[in-house]
Amino acid sequence: MAVIALATGGFAIGTTEFVTMGVLPEIAEGVGVGTSTAGHLISAYAVGVVVGVPILSFFVAHLPRKGLLLSLMAAYALFNLLSAVAVDYQMLLVARFLDGLPHGAYFGVATIVATSMAAPKHRGRAVALVMLGLSVANVIGVPFATWLGQSAGWRAPYAAAAGLALLTVILVQLSVPHFPGDPNATGRSEAGRFFTNKQVWLTMLAGAIGFGGMFAAYSYIAPIVTDTGGLAEGAVPWFVFAFGAGMVVGTWIAGELARWSVMGSLLASSLGMVAVLTLFWLVAPAGWWLAPVAFLTTAIASVLVINLQVRLMDVADDAVTLGAAMNHASLNIANALGAFAGGVALDVWSVREAPLVGAGLAAAGMLVLLWSTSIHRRRV
Repeated sequence: MAVIALATGGFAIGTTEFVTMGVLPEIAEGVGVGTSTAGHLISAYAVGVVVGVPILSFFVAHLPRKGLLLSLMAAYALFNLLSAVAVDYQMLLVARFLDGLPHGAYFGVATIVATSMAAPKHRGRAVALVMLGLSVANVIGVPFATWLGQSAGWRAPYAAAAGLALLTVILVQLSVPHFPGDPNATGRSEAGRFFTNKQVWLTMLAGAIGFGGMFAAYSYIAPIVTDTGGLAEGAVPWFVFAFGAGMVVGTWIAGELARWSVMGSLLASSLGMVAVLTLFWLVAPAGWWLAPVAFLTTAIASVLVINLQVRLMDVADDAVTLGAAMNHASLNIANALGAFAGGVALDVWSVREAPLVGAGLAAAGMLVLLWSTSIHRRRV
C-alpha cells in the first residue's frame, strides 16, 4: 500500500507534466498565443523543477520523509488549481513554473522511502516501482486528460490533476510509515559533497542533453500527428497512449536491466534513442505507422531515465537527498531543452524535423556517458 501511495503521486505528476503536450493547440488558442509560444509552458514547468530541487533539498534534508511527501503533494494540488483558473498566458506561465517546484523533491523523497524498504540488490526495482506511477499516467491519465481537455476545455485536465494530488495526500497519510530524516544532514553539507563530484555533473549532463531528444519529439506530438501525419485531432490521444505504454514497458525492463549493468543499460539506451528518433523523423508522414515508433521511443527513453536515477544515487555517496532528487532536475532541463529545440525546428523548418533534432541531442548525451565511463575506468 505504501508503494501504491507513492506511485499515485507519480501518476498525478505524470498526468500533469505530459498532458500539456497533448492539449498544446487548445491551450494556445485558449490564451491567444501561437503553438511554439505555448510550448514555453512546458519549459516553464521544467524550469520550476530545476529550481525547486536544489532549493527544497537544501532546506529539507533533515526533515521526516512522510511529512515532506504530504507537504509537497499539497503544494502540487494548489498550483494545479492555479493553472486551471489562470486568466491569461502570463498567469498560466507563472502557474506552470510554480507547479514544477515540488516535482523533483517529491520523487527524490519517494525513491528514498522506497529504497529504504527494499533489499540492496533490488534498489533499481524499487526506483522503477515508484516511477511506474508516472509511466502508467502516460497510458491512462494523459490520454484521458488529453481527451478531457479537447472535450471540456484545457482547464479541466489541470483541475483533475489537482484532485489526483489530493488523493495522494490521503493515501500517503494512511499507508506510508514514518521515516525520520537524517539529523546530521544539512543542505550545506550535502551540497558540498554533491556538487564537487565530477561524476555527478557528468551524469546530470548526460540526462539533461540525452533525454532532451525524447522531449523534442514528444512536446510537439499533436502537430506532428495532425500536420505532418495528416490525421484528425481525435487521433492524438492514441499516440499519447502509445507513448505511455512504452513508458510502462521501458520502466519495468529498466528495473531488471539495472541488476545487470547500470552503465551498460545507459549506453545501450542512448544508442537506441539516436536510432529510434531518426526513425521517428522518417515515419512521421506515414500516419498511424508512427504509433509503434512512439511506443519504442518512450520504452527506450524510460530505460535511460531509471538507470540515470540509480547511477546518480550511486555516485552521490552520502548526499542521498540531493542524489535522489537532482536526476529530476536534469531530466526537466531535458524537458525544457527538448521543447525549445523542437520549437526552433518548427519555426526554422517544420514540425517534422523536431525528432531529428532530438536524435542529435541523444547522440550528444551518449558522448557524455562515454566520457563518464572513461573517467571511471581510469580510476578503477
